[in-house]
Amino acid sequence: MAVIRPSSDLRNKYNEISEFCRTYNEPVFITKNGTGDLVVLSNAEYERLSGKYELHRLLDEGLAAMKSGQSKPAADVFAELEKRLGIEGV
Repeated sequence: MAVIRPSSDLRNKYNEISEFCRTYNEPVFITKNGTGDLVVLSNAEYERLSGKYELHRLLDEGLAAMKSGQSKPAADVFAELEKRLGIEGV
């Protein structure tokens, strides 16, 4: 459920908003003059979402490379990784 608070709560109830975001890993939507203005997240939740976005971006990049024929077979990639890590034939 979305939590919507007025911008004045950032100044007057910052600790309450911060505690909510950290406890529930949910965003708080801040309005200014009755219109959506900001979204507040805990740092941990922001990092999680940023990582998820980056993973999706990299997967999309990989899929595009596969479709255009710019990729190697998975067996070749794993063999190269094993060689680099010194675990060939394990």
